[in-house]
Amino acid sequence: MSSHVSNVRPAPDQVLVDIVDYVHKYKVSSKLAYETARNCLIDTLGCGLEALEYPACTKLLGPVVPGTIVPQGAKVPGTQFQLDPVLAAFNLGTMIRWLDFNDTWLAAEWGHPSDNLGGILATADWLSRNAIAAGRKPLLMRDVLTAMIKAHEIQGCLALENSFNRVGLDHVVLVKVASTAVVAQLLGLTRDEMINAVSLAWVDGQSLRTYRHTPNTGSRKSWAAGDATSRAVRLALIARTGEMGYPSVLTAKTWGFYDVLFKGNEFKFQRPYGSYVMENVLFKISFPAEFHSQTAVECAMQIHQQLKKMGRTADDIRRITIRTHEACIRIIDKKGPLANPADRDHCIQYMVAVPILSGRLTAEDYEDSVAADARIDKLRDKIVCVEDKDFTADYHDPKLRSIANALTVEFNDGKKLKEVVCEYPIGHRRRRKDGIPLLEDKFRTNLARRFPKKQRDAIAAVSLDQRALEAMPVHEYVNLYVI
Repeated sequence: MSSHVSNVRPAPDQVLVDIVDYVHKYKVSSKLAYETARNCLIDTLGCGLEALEYPACTKLLGPVVPGTIVPQGAKVPGTQFQLDPVLAAFNLGTMIRWLDFNDTWLAAEWGHPSDNLGGILATADWLSRNAIAAGRKPLLMRDVLTAMIKAHEIQGCLALENSFNRVGLDHVVLVKVASTAVVAQLLGLTRDEMINAVSLAWVDGQSLRTYRHTPNTGSRKSWAAGDATSRAVRLALIARTGEMGYPSVLTAKTWGFYDVLFKGNEFKFQRPYGSYVMENVLFKISFPAEFHSQTAVECAMQIHQQLKKMGRTADDIRRITIRTHEACIRIIDKKGPLANPADRDHCIQYMVAVPILSGRLTAEDYEDSVAADARIDKLRDKIVCVEDKDFTADYHDPKLRSIANALTVEFNDGKKLKEVVCEYPIGHRRRRKDGIPLLEDKFRTNLARRFPKKQRDAIAAVSLDQRALEAMPVHEYVNLYVI
């Protein structure tokens, strides 16, 4: 039987063209986007510095072959490593995501757009060091901020209407695609080469969400984004050699992404690419917790204070009801044993129980030493989640994008506390005035974990000055973070 499938190579899928033309041509003019990108940069690097306190993270860092140093290679902030840009991207990307404390984007798909910084900063640093060595001008930090804005936009706009988690795929596929596009531009690829690079990202093997969900939740969720952004750098470098792409990687019948991995559905788009995502991104400022729980943790902190004033304890509690949105229930509503820190920071009952008991929630509170406190599991068993349809609707409303949670405490004697409600977390755009000073404090705290006063003062001086940061050569800025 003869084949009726045409072997005429098609024009590139429109999704590929739109991504590349946005990166290639769009001029970012939003002052707010650049200011938010700078805040995102310092918060993201600060999260990476805090992660260096955890051996489970640091054991994954460094060169593949111990002792390897790459001349003019990218330097990894907070360390003495100087690596090729692919491995440097993995190192930085893993540090950034390890504690689940960097920025977040919530929509049909969720994710952490600052994960792309691993590939962006490593590539920009590597290119700048080589440019200086060859007598050319280096890239500036404004170039990094521009790439961040565009990577945020690609990842976030793809996430608005398209749920990858509902087909079992992890959101890091969007990190890989976004990083590939912006890194390809930093590398100076032509438009056709950029299309080839982005097609390679889509045709690549995609991560399953297995490591994020019971009963297999584990630490790969903390290095999956590092893997994705480093893979993006590799694919962009491959495309730079002139390696061919796959123009109908999404739409090809039977073999394309839509048919193989997206149940035959095409991507939907809510808005054109611009700077919307960076302007509206969510910062995790107070708690290293999965973002669907952030407002619940804020409520729990208030309840801790109320119990303290009343002279009551968790033993007096019969039941806690969390009125929440659908995504929260689907992702972090958990019963039963929690096997490791990655399991605990994706359990809303755990993330509520700890602050009610202790008045805090830090990265250390997910470790075995804290989890061994029997009071936590006892209180977890009393916490139930129920969906509020209005909360779910507001979560998806592009004008609101709330992440609401409401907690009601019932006591053994039949009395109740008045429901505590929080619709918008401290890191939401609606609370920027209150949030940014706290974000800067978080950055200073993280600098103090790693650097002596003189060095951290030098980092803070340029990092908190928009004009000075944008004008600084990339390699000089990264050098500030070398120990």
